[in-house]
Amino acid sequence: MNPDSCWLVCEDLGGLRSQARGLAEVAGIAAEERLFTPRFPWSALAPRMWPAPARVAGLSAPYPGLLIGCGGNAAAVLASLRGKARGVIIQHPRMDPRRFDLVITAPHDRLTGANVFVARTALHGMTPRLPAERAIWEPRFAHLRRPLVSVLVGGSNGRFRLDVPVAEAIATHLRTMMREDKVGLALTPSRRTAPEVREVFRRVLEPEGAYVWDMKGDNPYVGMLACADAILVTEDSVSMVSEAVATSVPVMTIGLPGKSRRIRVFTQGLIDAGRVRPYRGRLELWPVEALDDTAAAAEAMRRRFGW
Repeated sequence: MNPDSCWLVCEDLGGLRSQARGLAEVAGIAAEERLFTPRFPWSALAPRMWPAPARVAGLSAPYPGLLIGCGGNAAAVLASLRGKARGVIIQHPRMDPRRFDLVITAPHDRLTGANVFVARTALHGMTPRLPAERAIWEPRFAHLRRPLVSVLVGGSNGRFRLDVPVAEAIATHLRTMMREDKVGLALTPSRRTAPEVREVFRRVLEPEGAYVWDMKGDNPYVGMLACADAILVTEDSVSMVSEAVATSVPVMTIGLPGKSRRIRVFTQGLIDAGRVRPYRGRLELWPVEALDDTAAAAEAMRRRFGW
């Protein structure tokens, strides 16, 4: 039987929340978010040094039947509650996987075990939403030329840089693609996109007829996934790339200055599989199939618990 209650335990970060929530939604589990942000002195210490991880996360009994966590800090919390609730951790827990009922990890983690499920992409709940979002947003994008290229833009982080000079170069390539390949373009920034970077894309692309979301009103993100004929994604976000490849259209990644072994391995795996190509400044179309391992991960969880 499904658990009578479930908590989603993770730090209040979008990429972590979307994975935990997506797994619960696809599995058909009603869940309550229990988000936390470690405060000093715990924020300055590795999670394995927290004397009472559940207390750091603000959790106390009575506990639910199931805990779904995402990320290293959540792993410490779930491990400390072993025996008090079933625990599913998403991402490499950085500790013995036997401390969890199920670990959902990525190929580059090279983690194996009877309770380990390897997902090729980050988990999410986008796939079931696409048909309805397409019906909503297709009329709103009707003025844009076809084929329609949706561009998903992230931002600078500890691994990659997306500042004004980088944005200028990307925007120039996108403008050239619009002119040479006769495509329509819709671009959405994210919360991590700096205001000055958003302004670059608006200044360069709107005069060409592109739609550039101004961060006001309805968020077009899922609608852009649903309506695109091709998708471009900056390489800084595994979550955005994973959601893009869940569609049935070609996906190209926009390179940024910087490096991350984890992200490079993830992206190269999709390139080797033919699902993704690097963006080289022009539109490329090729046959693809949707790739979303969230449903398979949900099924692995059901089998593990005998639901």
